[in-house]
Amino acid sequence: MPLYKTINPNSKTCVKIWKIEESYEVLFQSVNLRPECLKRVLGMKSELHQRGFLSVRKLLAEFGYSDFDLFYDACGKPHLKDGKQISITHSFNFSGVIVSDDSIGIDIEKQRNKITVIAHKFIGYENQYLSENDADYIKKLTVIWCVKEALYKLFATPHLSFKKHCLVIPVSDNETETVAWIEYENKKFRYHIQFLEFEGFTCAYAIP
Repeated sequence: MPLYKTINPNSKTCVKIWKIEESYEVLFQSVNLRPECLKRVLGMKSELHQRGFLSVRKLLAEFGYSDFDLFYDACGKPHLKDGKQISITHSFNFSGVIVSDDSIGIDIEKQRNKITVIAHKFIGYENQYLSENDADYIKKLTVIWCVKEALYKLFATPHLSFKKHCLVIPVSDNETETVAWIEYENKKFRYHIQFLEFEGFTCAYAIP
């Protein structure tokens, strides 16, 4: 069963992660799509992206929803018709969905050395505690990226800067929780962060 993991951070929130093992054809035949989503998935040039898109619909079904319950606002943020909050992610052969009564955000990323090339674009405050000589430098960068991506999805505000507006408090070894802040237009917003690592991937999700 490709439902890889289910996590309940609190009584109002559930995270589900899917390991994408099915072929595009199997996934495509197992979901019903709205016409606009059907057009979108058929127009994707990458089968990897197609499978990621369809696996998210499989996760929706695990929550009791379908593609017809999902819509996007002008900023591209997903919403559910019943009013619950949702955030979506997929990376290579994993996808994730978080559903909650509160505003939330989630991201999954593969741990890759190439993240060092773009680190200067999203690392600001975190330079105070990061070291390139750290054996876990790649993993720590990936956690920070995932956290900031999750915050970006949660906040859904144009021009929010990963580097300038998002701050991630350092995490001690073997811990899987931290705190992150968004400082935007002279206001501060505090979020609780939980993250996990599996099969060379990192997943982080933000909740108030």
